[in-house]
Amino acid sequence: MVQKYQSPVRVYKYPFELIMAAYERRFPTCPLIPMFVGSDTVNEFKSEDGAIHVIERRCKLDVDAPRLLKKIAGVDYVYFVQKNSLNSRERTLHIEAHNETFSNRVIINEHCCYTVHPENEDWTCFEQSASLDIKSFFGFESTVEKIAMKQYTSNIKKGKEIIEYYLRQLEEEGITFVPRWTPPSITPCSETSSSSCKKQAASMAVVIPDAALKEGLSGDALSSPSAPEPVVGTPDDKLDADYIKRYLGDLTPLQESCLIRLRQWLQETHKGKIPKDEHILRFLRARDFNIDKAREIMCQSLTWRKQHQVDYILETWTPPQVLQDYYAGGWHHHDKDGRPLYVLRLGQMDTKGLVRALGEEALLRYVLSINEEGLRRCEENTKVFGRPISSWTCLVDLEGLNMRHLWRPGVKALLRIIEVVEANYPETLGRLLILRAPRVFPVLWTLVSPFIDDNTRRKFLIYAGNDYQGPGGLLDYIDKEIIPDFLSGECMCEVPEGGLVPKSLYRTAEELENEDLKLWTETIYQSASVFKGAPHEILIQIVDASSVITWDFDVCKGDIVFNIYHSKRSPQPAKKDSLGAHSITSPGGNNVQLIDKVWQLGRDYSMVESPLICKEGESVQGSHVTRWPGFYILQWKFHSMPACAASSLPRVDDVLASLQVSSHKCKVMYYTEVIGSEDFRGSMTSLESSHSGFSQLSAATTSSSQSHSSSMISR
Repeated sequence: MVQKYQSPVRVYKYPFELIMAAYERRFPTCPLIPMFVGSDTVNEFKSEDGAIHVIERRCKLDVDAPRLLKKIAGVDYVYFVQKNSLNSRERTLHIEAHNETFSNRVIINEHCCYTVHPENEDWTCFEQSASLDIKSFFGFESTVEKIAMKQYTSNIKKGKEIIEYYLRQLEEEGITFVPRWTPPSITPCSETSSSSCKKQAASMAVVIPDAALKEGLSGDALSSPSAPEPVVGTPDDKLDADYIKRYLGDLTPLQESCLIRLRQWLQETHKGKIPKDEHILRFLRARDFNIDKAREIMCQSLTWRKQHQVDYILETWTPPQVLQDYYAGGWHHHDKDGRPLYVLRLGQMDTKGLVRALGEEALLRYVLSINEEGLRRCEENTKVFGRPISSWTCLVDLEGLNMRHLWRPGVKALLRIIEVVEANYPETLGRLLILRAPRVFPVLWTLVSPFIDDNTRRKFLIYAGNDYQGPGGLLDYIDKEIIPDFLSGECMCEVPEGGLVPKSLYRTAEELENEDLKLWTETIYQSASVFKGAPHEILIQIVDASSVITWDFDVCKGDIVFNIYHSKRSPQPAKKDSLGAHSITSPGGNNVQLIDKVWQLGRDYSMVESPLICKEGESVQGSHVTRWPGFYILQWKFHSMPACAASSLPRVDDVLASLQVSSHKCKVMYYTEVIGSEDFRGSMTSLESSHSGFSQLSAATTSSSQSHSSSMISR
C-alpha cells in the first residue's frame, strides 16, 4: 500500500531571500539532523544572469534501523538524489528527491516548495508532499514502512526548528537582510559607485544561489515539465499550519496530512460546499485517522444532512411547546476547559409522556437541534477562549430515574437517537458526567452501552449518590460558581424541571404515524436504487423549447453513468423493478425503467448530453437548455468497470472494486426542477440549484463547473 503525506502551508515571517540564506547552511551536512551524514554535488547549473540556479546532490543517510535488518539488507547507509531549482526572479525554490538505494524494492518521492506568501511579500511559505511505496523488502515490508514513517515524521517536526535555528545564527552574525535579485542590465554602476555595486553583486552571487541549493531534500527545475505549480495558496484552498494549531489543535504531521488529503478530496467531489475543517477532523478522529473509513461515514452523513435539511433546522424548525415545557435539558455556561456545558435532568423527565405526546421523530429532531446548537457554541467558544474547542460536556442528573424510564418504546426511541447522533456527530462529546446514578441505572446501561462507540464510552464518568461532591467529583471539571442549584450549587439553572406530561396531550398511534411521516418526508430529494442492467429513469415533459432542466444529485453508493435523452413520443407507463428481483426495500429502493427494450437509440430517442461518469461520494449539479419540446429522460445507469486493454484477464484492482459493490447495486439521491423559458434570465453559468448547499457545515468556497455546449455540469 502506498503511504502518502501532504503538509499544511507553513509560514515563515521572514523574506524569501533570508530564508534561503538560512537554508543553505544545512549543506553539505546538518548537525541538527543526525541521520544526514553528508552530501556531494553531482550536477550544477547557473544562468548567465544568476536568476536560475539548479543543483543536484547525492545525499548520504544513516537510517536508524535494527542492526539485523541492515545486515540482511547488506547496507550501512541509504543514498538519496535531490534536485533543488532556485528561481531568484520569481522568488521560488522547488525541491525534488528520490531514493537511489533499493529503488527496485522501495519507491520514495518527495516534493517541497518555498514561495513568497501571496498576501505579504516579506513572508515565505513552505509546503511539502511525499509518497512511500514498498514493493518488497526481504519479508520485512511492514517493519521498513514503520521505520520510514517514524523517521520521516520526526524530520518534518524538526524542519521549521532548523530554519529558525539558522535564522538566529544569521542574526547573531549581524545578517538580518539579504537583498533581492536584480537583473544586471537594470542596475548600471557609475564610476563612483562601482565598488558598492561589485560588493552587492558578490553578495547576491553567494547568498542566494547557495541558499537555493540547500532548501530541501527534493527539488524541481523550473524548466522541468513535471515541476509542481508554485504555491499560491490562500486560506480558502490551503491550510496554514498556524491556523491548524489555533483552530484545530496540535496534530501530528501524519494527522495534518490526513486532514489535508480528505479536504482536497471533498473539494474535488463536493465543489463549493465542503464541511468546515473542524467537522472533517471529527470524522477522522472517529476512525483513528483512517482516511478511507472516515470518508465513507462522512459521505453518508453529508447525504443524510442534505436529504433531511439538517443544516437549516435551527432557522426553520420551532420545537413544540410540549418540548419547551417538559424536556428537562438545556445549555448552561461552560466547563473548566471552555467546552459548552449541556445539562440534562433525565431522572425528572417523563420520557414515556414525551414519546406518547410527540412521537419518536419530534424527539429525534429536537436532539438534532441541540447538537447543531452545540456545534455553533463550540465555534463561539473557540474564538472567546483563543484555543480549539470542538466538543461539549454533558451533565446528566439521574435522580428520580426508575422503572418508568425503562418503558420499551422509550428505550427504543433513545437507542435510535443514539444511533443517529453517533453516525452524524462523531467526537462532539468531550465528557459525560453522570450524577446520582440509582440502582436501576445498571439495567439501563446494559441496554444502551452496546450502541455507544468505544471512544465515546471512555469519556463517561459515573457517580452514585453524592460521590460527585467528593474528591475527583464535579469540582474537578466545573467551576464552583456555575454548579447548578439543584446539585447544591450557587448558580440558578434555567433548565426546565420536567415533570409528568398531561395525558390530555397524548396522541393516538395513527396521529403520531401521520406526523412522523410528515416530519421526515419534508425533503425535496428522492432516493433511487440502480442495478446492473436496471437503470433508474425519470420522465420530464417539455412543452416550450428553451426551457431549462436542472438537477442536483449525490452518488451514495457505487459508480454510475448519468445520461439525458430526448424522445418525440412518450414512453410506456413507468415499469418499477420488482422488489423481489433485487431485494429492494421501500421507500429508499425506488427503481423505474422508462425506455422500452425495443426502442433504438437514434430512431426512437436521442442522446442530448455526453455521458457523465460519477464516482461514489460525488455531488453533481447541472442544467440543460432544451432545444425541442417533447419528452426528456434523465437516466442513472450502473457503471461497469472497463476491461483491461492490455490483457483479456481482469485486473486485480477491477475485481476488488467490483466486489465492493454488493449485488451490483448503486444508490443515488436526486432532485430535479424545470425552469420555464419565460422565467429564465441570465447566462447558463449563473444557473445553480438553490437546494444543494451544506450551509451550516460549509466553508465559504467558490463553486466551479464544467461547461458543455448546451449544459453545465459541476461536481
